[in-house]
Amino acid sequence: MKRGTKRLLGGLALFAGSLGATGAYLKMKRKMKTKQDRSSGAQGDVWARPGMAVIFRAELMPGREKEERTFRIKELLPSGRVLLDGATGEHAEKEFESAQ
Repeated sequence: MKRGTKRLLGGLALFAGSLGATGAYLKMKRKMKTKQDRSSGAQGDVWARPGMAVIFRAELMPGREKEERTFRIKELLPSGRVLLDGATGEHAEKEFESAQ
């Protein structure tokens, strides 16, 4: 083959490879986006919601009555932890009494 033909075929092979890689990337990106949409829209299985009252376990706040250990949830974080009105820091589900 002539030198020009080799370059042309090499360029076409490079172009075809880049098209294939781009297509695979876009397909993966689209697939991940639909997974994220499904997971972010599924808010039905969370243990707490903003505005909900929660009660700290008595072991964590000894000597305080139930009313003094009760706080309202200000914000639910993506990690599953919560921010409370009137209490500092992030708190996990295991720090609270179970709802009965």
